[in-house]
Amino acid sequence: MSYVLAVNETTEQPGFTTVAPAPASRPIRSALVIAGSTVAMGVAAAATGVVLAREFGRSAETDGFLAAYGVYLVFALTAQTLRIVLVPELTRADRDGRLGSEARSYSVAVLLVAIPVTVGVAAATHPFAHALTAGLPPVASSTAGRALPWLVGGGFAQVLAALAAAALAARGNYVVAAVGFAVGALSALAMFVVLESAHGPVSLAWGLALGSTISLGLPLGALSGQGLLRIAGKPTRPLARLGRIVLIVSLPLALQGFYVLALRLAAGLHVGDVTSLSYAYIFAATVVAATASTIALVSSAPLTRRGIDGASAAAHILHAVWLSLVVVAASAAVFALAGGRIVHLLLGSSFGGASGHELGRTVVFLAPWMVASVVLSITFPLVLVVERRTILPLVAAVAVVVHALVSLGLRSALGVEGLALALGISTVAVLAVLLAAVVRGQFVRLAISLALPTLTVALLTAVTFGIPAAVLPNVVAAVVGFVLYALALLTIRPRPLRDAWAYVRALH
Repeated sequence: MSYVLAVNETTEQPGFTTVAPAPASRPIRSALVIAGSTVAMGVAAAATGVVLAREFGRSAETDGFLAAYGVYLVFALTAQTLRIVLVPELTRADRDGRLGSEARSYSVAVLLVAIPVTVGVAAATHPFAHALTAGLPPVASSTAGRALPWLVGGGFAQVLAALAAAALAARGNYVVAAVGFAVGALSALAMFVVLESAHGPVSLAWGLALGSTISLGLPLGALSGQGLLRIAGKPTRPLARLGRIVLIVSLPLALQGFYVLALRLAAGLHVGDVTSLSYAYIFAATVVAATASTIALVSSAPLTRRGIDGASAAAHILHAVWLSLVVVAASAAVFALAGGRIVHLLLGSSFGGASGHELGRTVVFLAPWMVASVVLSITFPLVLVVERRTILPLVAAVAVVVHALVSLGLRSALGVEGLALALGISTVAVLAVLLAAVVRGQFVRLAISLALPTLTVALLTAVTFGIPAAVLPNVVAAVVGFVLYALALLTIRPRPLRDAWAYVRALH
């Protein structure tokens, strides 16, 4: 497949080339492209999960691999955060003619960490793998150790791809990076399918490394075509850029650290619990990424150009929450009724019976995390837009401690489902702090306003799914409930939902 990249006229300036910004994409079109890419990545991830589950089951070997995969997710989801939150800064750099230099400086900063860390993990895989899988059989540690170097290297490639994507987004170009991430995900799946029978789960780590390389290559090609990789001179202050990245990602790293800690605590329960929690989390994260993260990405640049205060930030959050919650609520309801059946059909006999129902219930227990993550995905970029980033390291440090305590208590009471619930509780606490920082004096008003869409959508979901569930088998009730839910939205067409759609359409 080939891609034609538009190259705009350039004007020569002493020492650098300034490329005329491309016309801004319509936000709805951009959002649909990104959502389509996210869906393609989700489908690839789902297909990969199906193959992994059907071929290797719910075992110590899959527990070991998925514990290592949790580390990769920290990189991948941190990359997703950078892809969003660096757009305002790179948009300002593009306005000042510094986009190429700024993007190169950030890339060098990442490489200063990526190279030694990847080499270090490759040289000392055993202690890292043991720390992730302590309490599980030796095969879990062995599998994690073989996969970790590839997953860490691929994870850093995802971070670099996110930087390239953010540079393109600063010019209103979201398509190339979206295609790159989708093609990378599909390539990872293809390699895994070809090699898994001979090499086991570690072949998925090889596929992810290949996919990350492709995800990086396409946006780099686009940047090169626009002349942004031919800027004269050395990168400026890479260590300062590295410090800025650490400042920006400290909280996202802590939030993904919640998940890694959950996996580590799940390893101390029963063999297979790490696998169940991993699949539940990946499903929930895909739903969040396909909704709120998409809106956050396409709105960062226009909001930076326009400027934003507490009142407009509150309005932006409310509109985006309405659009996102309708998807999250339906997803959680379907899994509440038919999660066990869906899991059994998709993942095979290892997830039948009690194991399948446990995974389905875990997704339901992740519903508070999904709702909080929707609002958090929209709120976090605004923290950068309103220049409140200095609070992030302190919030991150306190959040990790609080989450550890909550997780230990709920694990003792509810097992793996308690770990899922702890993710939601801790994320809600972080969200409250960020909302207070963004909207300042309007926090109470915003909190009350956020309760309206949450309760409205929850009531609509309870009625449309609850009535069929009372009289029909669960699987049939899930289908009927989804149809009733969609028809109710189309018939009622709540005014706030229509306003939210119009707001996103008018962002540019």
